[in-house]
Amino acid sequence: DNLLRRAACQEAQVFGNQLIPPNAQVKKATVFLNPAACKGTLFEKNAAPILHLSGMDVTIIKTDYEGQAKKLLELMENTDVIIVAGGDGTLQEVVTGVLRRTDEATFSKIPIGFIPLGETSSLSHTLFAESGNKVQHITDATLAIVKGETVPLDVLQIKGEKEQPVFAMTGLRWGSFRDAGVKVSKYWYLGPLKIKAAHFFSTLKPFPKR
Repeated sequence: DNLLRRAACQEAQVFGNQLIPPNAQVKKATVFLNPAACKGTLFEKNAAPILHLSGMDVTIIKTDYEGQAKKLLELMENTDVIIVAGGDGTLQEVVTGVLRRTDEATFSKIPIGFIPLGETSSLSHTLFAESGNKVQHITDATLAIVKGETVPLDVLQIKGEKEQPVFAMTGLRWGSFRDAGVKVSKYWYLGPLKIKAAHFFSTLKPFPKR
């Protein structure tokens, strides 16, 4: 893993050593980091050094609660690239925040980079080649951002009669099905049966106390 980190940092350093034209400004990158995703350690070890060596002016915003990224994006000033470091949920919040802005037509042109840190990430399997090594998965994703590699993706809009619209990129899950996806890792000791067990236990409700 250390060799992977070193190679990625050396590649990022090449971009950081490039001279900036007199009339150009340093590219600004705003990172929305979900510290709950692997306690943030994966980002600090595998992604942050690459971003700082790349020559970008990096601002890291750590979210404290669910929905915060969405609110911050609705008020955030301009930046050159938005980076999501977390799971699919954090990404959905950021995309929703961007597309809810009054200047959405302009602001949505800003590229959004995704560094998958969560236990499961549906989108990362769409964007990046399968890798059994988590470190390589993260460094590859971070380098793709540094290189400016982009892929157009469809966004699903869900809008009620009164509520503000919500935007998703990997589909929606409601109720116990969504909860089960979060609980799967808790039943690791059941081996191949853990997914079935998670869905079974998610249907059980606590008996009301008298």
